[in-house]
Amino acid sequence: MAVSGGSDSLALMHLLAAHARARRAPAPVVLTVDHGLRADSARDARKVLAWAKALGLKAHRLVWRGGKTERGVEAAAREARYRLMGDWLTRYGFTALYVAHSQDDQAETFLLRLARGSGLDGLSAMRPLSPWPLPGFEGFAVARPLLGIDRATLRDFLRRRGQEWLDDPMNDDPHFDRVKMRRAAAALAEAGLSAARIANAAAHLARAREALEAASEAVLLRACRPVRKSDRIGSEAVLLDPAALAAAPRELGLRALAHVLMQVGGQGYRPRFEALERLFDRLTAGTLGGGATLHGCRIAPAGARLRVFGAETLVIGRENPRKGSGRGGKTTA
Repeated sequence: MAVSGGSDSLALMHLLAAHARARRAPAPVVLTVDHGLRADSARDARKVLAWAKALGLKAHRLVWRGGKTERGVEAAAREARYRLMGDWLTRYGFTALYVAHSQDDQAETFLLRLARGSGLDGLSAMRPLSPWPLPGFEGFAVARPLLGIDRATLRDFLRRRGQEWLDDPMNDDPHFDRVKMRRAAAALAEAGLSAARIANAAAHLARAREALEAASEAVLLRACRPVRKSDRIGSEAVLLDPAALAAAPRELGLRALAHVLMQVGGQGYRPRFEALERLFDRLTAGTLGGGATLHGCRIAPAGARLRVFGAETLVIGRENPRKGSGRGGKTTA
């Protein structure tokens, strides 16, 4: 389990430890990541280790030693966290990580993604069990057993057990997007739009997402063909029929295109919705020109021998990593 020392993750640690004891199951292992973003981060990590050991749990401190910049630090820290923990799980033969996302996190994530212009998938609820959010960890899962519990309830649970927790000062820094959303959520709650209501709305969208996932599979069957290895374009390359995308309801076409880009580009997350829509419109309108890049992929007109869908056939292959222009969510000609 991932334990930062905050109230949510410490509540998860106590709950999973008690669950294991009650069922005489193997005790969970605690992983805490020292991001090195604050002078006292190492001290806080040692506190987590001590609290875990007091419960009889094995605990490990993972240190982020990579370069850190002020811009995009939230996303960089998140990626470093999952990469460090994913590498540890790989090394020691684990395949699942428990994290302490709560109902409040669910609401904050919804607001963050709404502000970024996310589509249905982005606005849908975080799943109780989901694939690893980074490429290279296929078969690994992230489990979120606390999504239906609010933070106030978890803190009351800790108080009754006499367990203190850490308050990260970065959680009050208005420069971070999540802090802005947390403050916005407090204002929305005063207007009657509580975290529980926002989380329920996300759950409704999640059910709609499940239905669309089934329908989009039919679009993929009509619109895509894998490129044969003998064609020497790349083992992950796909041939695409833009007319089949255009004929489908727009949401299904967008979902199908996102799925192909994730698969070919080896990404564990969807492309930014605005960039996806721009690319979709260019493909379906026949204005792609010589090609474009997005999400680690290059999309271009297919050569004559690959035109299985006619003259408009497109080929989507993995972009050369040295170019890298498609991984930041931009579409380039």
